[in-house]
Amino acid sequence: MKKYLSLSLIMIFAAQVGTSQEIPPKEWQIKTALLAVPADYKDGAKVYGYDLNGNFTTLREGNNDYIALAADPKKEKFSTAAYHKSLDLFMARGRELKAQGKEFKEIFDIREEEVKSGKLKMPDKATLCVFTGEVNSYSREIENGYLRYVFYIPFATGESTGLPTTPTPPGHAWLMDPGTHRAHIMITPPKE
Repeated sequence: MKKYLSLSLIMIFAAQVGTSQEIPPKEWQIKTALLAVPADYKDGAKVYGYDLNGNFTTLREGNNDYIALAADPKKEKFSTAAYHKSLDLFMARGRELKAQGKEFKEIFDIREEEVKSGKLKMPDKATLCVFTGEVNSYSREIENGYLRYVFYIPFATGESTGLPTTPTPPGHAWLMDPGTHRAHIMITPPKE
């Protein structure tokens, strides 16, 4: 009996350790989420991330105009993002629909209709920054960091902005999803 009890305790401990290893510590999530935030806003940015059970939660309250998202521990590739607080309702609605099991196209279509009807408020312009890189398995530092910029301008078109609507060489701006609620200027700097 003691043998089974010991084995059970070891298995429970191993499961707990395994779970805690999948979700990075709160401090690390905050530190790496802030890599996507413009320097002027890092100190007071709100940070969303994941608790030890993998639930999406607020890791740090903020007092300025930026919100940062920690890397999703369920995804293989490291990616954080930060956006102007005026986009928070739009982003939260996307997370809500994704949690309901909806796929990208369905989420796009639902939010498009909700923005057009006025049910979902979308700012007339707002910024999103996306930071990607590779996690060094030994030091846990982010290597080969890369930041790209997105400027939302709902329902903008190539004609209304004078921008191309197909991808351009690195460093040049172009308009993605023209004519939709999700129209945004993409700026992808050259990689060093």
